[in-house]
Amino acid sequence: MSHIKAMTDADASGEVAALYEADRGADCLVPNYTRAFGHRPEYMAAWKTLLGAIKKRMDPRRYELATFAAAKAIASSYCCLAQGSVLLNDFMSEAELLALAADHRDAGLSDLDVAIMDLAETVARDASTVSADQIGRLRRSGLDEGDICDVVAAAAARCFFSKYVDGVGAQADAKYSALSPELRQALIVGRAIAQA
Repeated sequence: MSHIKAMTDADASGEVAALYEADRGADCLVPNYTRAFGHRPEYMAAWKTLLGAIKKRMDPRRYELATFAAAKAIASSYCCLAQGSVLLNDFMSEAELLALAADHRDAGLSDLDVAIMDLAETVARDASTVSADQIGRLRRSGLDEGDICDVVAAAAARCFFSKYVDGVGAQADAKYSALSPELRQALIVGRAIAQA
């Protein structure tokens, strides 16, 4: 369900049809977030370009931790479910993800990982409150200026995407209902998952 009328596959043509086809999953379904951009496919094209530039520079796990922290800070269920699923599939166990979702500061992460998530959370909540001490903590943990800019960019970009998707009322895809009840409860921080 969405607050805007999503373009159906039958209605899609040109750029929109190409967008839908490019994002169609192995299950042959087009994700709800893609449909949310159906009336403005150029926004999705720009998003993919920006996302590609950010991810090209970042360690994949660092990117996922930063974007997860930003999504949680702005109560984006869709992005918490999506980024949480990537973390679960590629980087951590369900127990570790549950601990991360409960409190990343008490989840057994390294000091660097906690500092990354703290910065991403601050950027998402109120970037004007990022402090020199917060940046210094990342420097002391081994990040250089470019690495720090990457974390800020990942969090800021996540805010655009999450707020757009939530703003038009898109719900996380029904496939996320397959996660365990504990994970669903931990990762649904805002809008509910769509019904199948």
